[in-house]
Amino acid sequence: MSQLGHTDIARFQQTSQQTQGHHGFMALLLNIIPDNIITSMGRGDLLPVIFFSVLFGLGLQSVPEEYRKPVLATFKGIGDTMFKVTAMVMRYAPIGVCALIAVTVASFGFGSLLPLIKLVAVTYLAIILFVVFVLGVTARIFGFNLFTLLKVIKDELIIAFSTCSSATVLPQLMQKMEDFGVPKSITTFVVPTGYTFNLDGASIYLGIGTLFVAQLYGVHLGLQEQFVLVLTMVVTSKGAAGVPGFMFVILLTTLASAGLPLEGLAFIAGVDRIMDMGRTALNVVGNALAPLVIARWEGQYDAEKGKAYLASLDA
Repeated sequence: MSQLGHTDIARFQQTSQQTQGHHGFMALLLNIIPDNIITSMGRGDLLPVIFFSVLFGLGLQSVPEEYRKPVLATFKGIGDTMFKVTAMVMRYAPIGVCALIAVTVASFGFGSLLPLIKLVAVTYLAIILFVVFVLGVTARIFGFNLFTLLKVIKDELIIAFSTCSSATVLPQLMQKMEDFGVPKSITTFVVPTGYTFNLDGASIYLGIGTLFVAQLYGVHLGLQEQFVLVLTMVVTSKGAAGVPGFMFVILLTTLASAGLPLEGLAFIAGVDRIMDMGRTALNVVGNALAPLVIARWEGQYDAEKGKAYLASLDA
């Protein structure tokens, strides 16, 4: 990508430097509070929308149940509908990706694909290291073998990896964790909650994708900018839908919040599906380990039931 026009790179660097001046930590905190929630929705400012949603949810919780239920049903219907709309739009994404990659290769040659290959390699390397060292060590501390867990959920991993959707394996994952010795009360709470708050693969993808775009346009991110980015990604990744390609939308809002050139997403779009497969599988592994850790922590893990289930798998 070094063959990009110097004029374009200089323009993006200047724009980013001007924008970064308004995205310090204190500015981030102040900008969380929306002046107009409708305007924030229209601009795609996700942090003010999340802040308002939390306040609205707290207020809705305090009203009588007969008023709360219709509002919740309406919001649930709107949310499910928008997820369907997002899925429909993402079905046509390969057509646009094909055109983007064709234009890139035709303009800059096959050498322009090398940064994308490096991006995919770095992403999968980060995923493997996270699984082995972070999840593996965590599992060992609480008395579990990570490879045994991978054996238990191998079918769910294959489905999640091939479909890029963790939502498709939620019921099976909950049932297997219950069969593996986790009480139902813990499984039914921890696993669905983890689908919102325990997105390891999504966090890795957002960090690597953001740094890739910054390096692509030669934008230097200091420690303060990186710290603000981490806080932004922690918030924006929550509540992500379990549909293919949705994290690409989250990355768009993250770049906008950081003042980075959104045009960089055009390059990531070509390999987003490949990275989506790995990060979805990682999300499933993290959400499978979480109920085991919580059950052991609370002293409610049924080790005998877990051994019996493993024996049934080997039979």
